[in-house]
Order: sequence, then structure tokens, then C-alpha cells
Amino acid sequence: MANPRSIGIIAGNGVYPETFVRAARLREPSTRLVVVAFENETRLDLEAQVDALQWFRVGQLSKLIKFFLKEGVTEAVMMGQISPDNLFKLRPDLRILMMLARVKKRNAETLFGAIAEEMAKDGITLLPATTFLEDHLPPAGHVAGPTVKPRTLEDLEYGFQIAKQTSALDIGQSVVVRHGTILAVEAFEGTNACIQRGGELGRNKDTVLVKVSKPNQDFRFDVPVIGSQTIENCAKAGIIAIGIEAGKTLLLEKESVQKLCAQHKVAIHAL
Repeated sequence: MANPRSIGIIAGNGVYPETFVRAARLREPSTRLVVVAFENETRLDLEAQVDALQWFRVGQLSKLIKFFLKEGVTEAVMMGQISPDNLFKLRPDLRILMMLARVKKRNAETLFGAIAEEMAKDGITLLPATTFLEDHLPPAGHVAGPTVKPRTLEDLEYGFQIAKQTSALDIGQSVVVRHGTILAVEAFEGTNACIQRGGELGRNKDTVLVKVSKPNQDFRFDVPVIGSQTIENCAKAGIIAIGIEAGKTLLLEKESVQKLCAQHKVAIHAL
């Protein structure tokens, strides 16, 4: 009898890894799910939902690969963010140091791409981070909350154009707009800090957030994600609408997001 399929999950923070686990259990109940968890990042309750889990520090690539191989993992997914603070506390092992020496431009695409190459050397293929989650990618049009007004839609469309350009330049994938003015552009600090800064500059009124994928996005990592926390942060910042890219943005915790959008009068519209 053939061994069951084993998928490794490199799990950062947030609900993304748990959403994948639930979807995988529905689609392929016999598949073993093996988690690499990170201290001060991965949710503690994930351990009870999977077949095997081991805790690591960020930067322990050799140990991570050995664990996957011991568990029979030949495919893996990478999901959930690692906070910038943890990245600056990185204590890399020798394999990571050698990998970093080869990477000249250090951004999400090059670093995660290099990690994928290292894993492939040991026979582990990195799958798209949207695996089993295709129904979490909203099509074009209204997604949640109030229907957007024409003036708001203009801001969303303008923000979409700008965010596509900033993401192509590797600056960031989110922007905050108010009445045709770009108030904030996401950089290394992440989307939540961009939302807060944009809200403050827009006096917490009539601002919109737009989040897109990069041109030629590698869907094995760094996929745009919207969840309950995004809606809460937008509501605090006075953001009235969120523009996402149709078919290329993961909407997590859908029911919770819809309730929060209705409660806070925050619209989500897929462009």
C-alpha cells in the first residue's frame, strides 16, 4: 500500500495556516499535514489540528528540511506572515547563510524563491499558497459591506493603478487613497501600519485601501490576503472601502469579514 500524501505547512502568524488545514481536510481527508511552526508567530492551537508539528526559530532551514524529510513530506506550502521584528532577530544557520550570500536583491520574491530552491534540492516541491483555497479568491465586483459609490470606485481604481506600479518596483502591494490623493504606500512595515498611517493623514474619513498582487506574482508565496483583522484595522482608521484584485486575493474568515463589513460599513470591492 502506498504511503499517504504528506504536505508540509510552513506556518507564519494569523489564521491563514488554519484556513488551509480546514480546506485540506475537506478536500483530501487522507493527506497528512505536517507543520513547521515558529516561536512567537504560529498560533498555538494549530498543533491539535494537524498530524505532526515542530517548533523552530526563524532561520533554521537545515533543521526544517530534515524534519519534513523525516515526516515523508515531498510537497509544502508557505503561508502566514513573519513579523518584521522577528526577521531582524534572525539567527541564520549555515544553509541560510550560504543561501543569503547568493541572493543580491533581498525582497520577498528573491528570498522565498531561494528557500524554494533549497527545498527542491532535497526533493520538496513548494506548492502555490492558494492550494485548496480557490473558492477563497473572490471574482470581480461587490464582495462585502455596502455597495461602493461612483466617487469611491474612482479612488479604488486610481489606487489600483498606483499599487500595481509600487508592487512592480518591489516597494509594497497596498496604498491608501483619499479623493484622488495617495496618502500612504506600504513598504517593509506591512499593510496594517500603512492603514494606520493613511487613516491618520486622511483624518480618519473617506479614505480607501487598495491591495494588489505583484505583476507576475509567484503564487507560492506572498499572496495578498484580507481577513477580519484587516477590516478591524480599516474601521479604526476610517477607511470606508477596500479594493482587492479579483481572482488573486485570498479572503479569509469570510463569514466574520462579511459581518464586520456590515457592522462597520466598510465595503470590499474586487477590481
